[in-house]
Amino acid sequence: MKKLYLVILLAVIFFSFGSDKPAYRIYNPKGKEMTYSAMIEELKNADIILFGELHDNPVVHWLELEVAREMYKDKKDRLVLGAEMFETDNQVILNEFLDSTIAENKFEDDARLWKNYKTDYKPLLNFAKKNKLKFIATNVPRRYAAVVFSKGFEGLNSLSADAKKFLPPLPVKYDSTLACYKNMLDMKASKGMGPQHNNKNLPKAQAIKDATMAYNILQNWKHGKQMIHYNGSYHSDNHEGIAWYLKQMDKNLKIVTISSVYQDNLDSLKKESYDLGDFIIAVEEDMTRTN
Repeated sequence: MKKLYLVILLAVIFFSFGSDKPAYRIYNPKGKEMTYSAMIEELKNADIILFGELHDNPVVHWLELEVAREMYKDKKDRLVLGAEMFETDNQVILNEFLDSTIAENKFEDDARLWKNYKTDYKPLLNFAKKNKLKFIATNVPRRYAAVVFSKGFEGLNSLSADAKKFLPPLPVKYDSTLACYKNMLDMKASKGMGPQHNNKNLPKAQAIKDATMAYNILQNWKHGKQMIHYNGSYHSDNHEGIAWYLKQMDKNLKIVTISSVYQDNLDSLKKESYDLGDFIIAVEEDMTRTN
């Protein structure tokens, strides 16, 4: 797995610096190309950075780590990291790994890790561990998202008090008119939604994830700190999803969003990607995948 990651990084370096065909480009919401350094300077002013990723893209994962390093230079121990890829009921074991209470192999055996953890998320955890930073498991346990998918938000009411500790306060706000939820029912199965994509509770299952992530972000952030949160782009695109829930809780938050998109040509940003985020990272469509 380490060899695979090395090959991927070498490919990124080659495409970025060894030819006139870059592996990625960064754009502002209106499609104007920006430099990496300009993005970094703007990110320094954020309370919360929602880094919307492509789950299987090595370039984006590399940039996630690079941005964390840059923010750490500026914030030091005022930096907090968090991620969709870790569920709230795994926070204890995550903390035990970070403070070296348990061995790495025990953490990896017992935590419900994504299959591309070692290549894509392990470097972020190791960075947090090395620098003694908090890393927050923000996502709802998937079994409870399944409850919402099956029974709607009402299904959460029957959970035990212990189970509800892993959720945001109930009842959860929900705006079915937000494009991120409304459009889910219109997506075709070919977009990855599967044969059950017409289930009316599907957007609600997405919303409980967004609400839980937003709640746990704010539970672990305070004025003077900065939090970088890693999530799939759809969870924060167009300042909806997690960003919308954060604003419901604290309208004064300075939230900066990053979106990531695939394109077959990086010469310009496709208009369909305008306004997805405060920064849009466009990556070559045929880049090696890690998932």
